[in-house]
Amino acid sequence: MRLGATLVHLTPAPPFPIAAWARRLVDAGFESLWTPQLIGRGSLVPDPFVTLAAAATATDGVELGTATVQVPLHHPADLAHRVLSLASVAGDRLTLGVSPGSTQADYAALDRDHATRFATFHRDVARLRTLLADGRDEHAELAPAPATVPPLLLGSWGANVERAAREFDGWLASGYRRSPDQIVDALARFRAAGGGRAVVCAVPVTDDLGHVLARYADAGFDDAVVLFAPGDPEPERVRALLP
Repeated sequence: MRLGATLVHLTPAPPFPIAAWARRLVDAGFESLWTPQLIGRGSLVPDPFVTLAAAATATDGVELGTATVQVPLHHPADLAHRVLSLASVAGDRLTLGVSPGSTQADYAALDRDHATRFATFHRDVARLRTLLADGRDEHAELAPAPATVPPLLLGSWGANVERAAREFDGWLASGYRRSPDQIVDALARFRAAGGGRAVVCAVPVTDDLGHVLARYADAGFDDAVVLFAPGDPEPERVRALLP
């Protein structure tokens, strides 16, 4: 199992230099760098596209991913333009984790309808796929057809675990909101449905992190992404927990 790390804090904390942190994580041996999209929750979690662009220019070789972009918060053409722009910086290192979102505050901040987020997500992802693959559709001409399209991983729960297996390039499980028991059980459903890549993301750095990571590895996850908070152990110590 590969080990990645988040580039931002989810708890209130002073701003810190993303580029330097990205280099520190890569030097410590983390194999992927991820960031979520959160807005309107009282503390600044930097925009994922700005964050990953900074990390892309500061590192080489390491995977860069969104975990996740809340698709219904964007117009699909604007989102496609932002993804294509980031891909022009990150190249084939970019992985796009997408989700319907779950927290009402994010929707209220942008005056979006929280109740219809699942229907909006499925409709807009269909258009997003076309725009990313072709650079255009019948309503917008954004760019020439790109040479590569970022993999799309679905971050969601419930019946969407099977949907991730059938319709996406992989699944992002939230280690922040669910217990290891729930996550391992859902992984079995994902595999039974024919799912490919499985990533458990936002795994908090706790005293039993080594045990938790070993459990996810034994269950068959392809990647785990740890979530650093202010005051957590140094990246080198955390990386050493997974040989």
